[in-house]
Amino acid sequence: MKKLGLIINPVAGLGGSVGLKGSDGLVEEALARGAVPQSENRARVALRELLAFKDHITIYTGPGGMGGDLAAELGFASVVMEKPQAAATTAEDTQALSAWLQEQGADLILFAGGDGTARDICATAGESSVFLGIPAGVKIHSPVYARSPYSAGQLASLYLQGQVNSVVEGEVLDIDEQQYRQEIINTRLYGSLRIPGHPDFIQCSKCGSVASEEEIFAAIAAGVADEMEKDTYYIVGAGTTTRALMRELELENTLIGVDLVYNYELVAKDVYGSQILDYIGDKPAKLVVTVTGGQGFLFGRGNQQLTPEVLRRVGKENIMILATKEKIMNLKGRPLLVDTGDAELDEYLSGYHFIICGYNETYVYKVSPG
Repeated sequence: MKKLGLIINPVAGLGGSVGLKGSDGLVEEALARGAVPQSENRARVALRELLAFKDHITIYTGPGGMGGDLAAELGFASVVMEKPQAAATTAEDTQALSAWLQEQGADLILFAGGDGTARDICATAGESSVFLGIPAGVKIHSPVYARSPYSAGQLASLYLQGQVNSVVEGEVLDIDEQQYRQEIINTRLYGSLRIPGHPDFIQCSKCGSVASEEEIFAAIAAGVADEMEKDTYYIVGAGTTTRALMRELELENTLIGVDLVYNYELVAKDVYGSQILDYIGDKPAKLVVTVTGGQGFLFGRGNQQLTPEVLRRVGKENIMILATKEKIMNLKGRPLLVDTGDAELDEYLSGYHFIICGYNETYVYKVSPG
């Protein structure tokens, strides 16, 4: 029998879809805005990849929403840490469960969360334990996470069955969420975790932009501005490349949020999900987004304000992707990725898209599910 550790951070990513750029200290606010917890759902997708040989696995996990409920629902044999679950879990709960799973000799510890969860686990990680993250947070910089919940389940299955034998070190990175909400990006290295060594399933570390790209950003922005249509809403996503468009239009901008432009005027700043739908109504709408540098994510990392409902309303044909040639070349042929939490939508968004990479310059590039 293989021992699989499972940690679910029940509130990971809660603030993303409602424009809070994270959930640290803002769980009640996120719930008040209508956020729906998704981390258990994403862990469910991963664990379903293990159902084919569940009779050979015992899941060791925490009570209730930290994993016990899900293990029982899916019919796995399980051992639950004997600790009452609090109404709201804390970093200390994650650390305690991580330490306990290592004491039980877990062959692999799956954890669903974001960079904060990885940081909590890193604080207790022993030298011989092997971990793997199921992406469920808002911003995920750390390359200890699989590309998607589905990829996490696939890699866990291969590792537990001995089909992946190598183990590598993955960095644990985290940002200061309070500074992040003020558009100050302060990323720190907190350590590393040992993860199964298969690059086809693991996301890359995020890369930042450099000052030398400013002229390229401006050229991209000028081309987009020249082609903007009258009486059409432009939903402008997060990122430095899209910020250049707002500068070209001489409009205020939310670097890590979503803004609405109509007839070259700023209609609303830092909007999300249902707010976007309320504004655009039945008017024509286009979505302007960029690519997460290094990782290649188009949706699902840092732009959860663009909910599945928004993406369906806009339509695949109305998505405008902005990226420098260098950012695309750095992917070395890997496809752009979408991880919206909706498998049917991810398939719909896949295929070949035009990428605007200069003034009246485009690439055609492949997009795939994460």
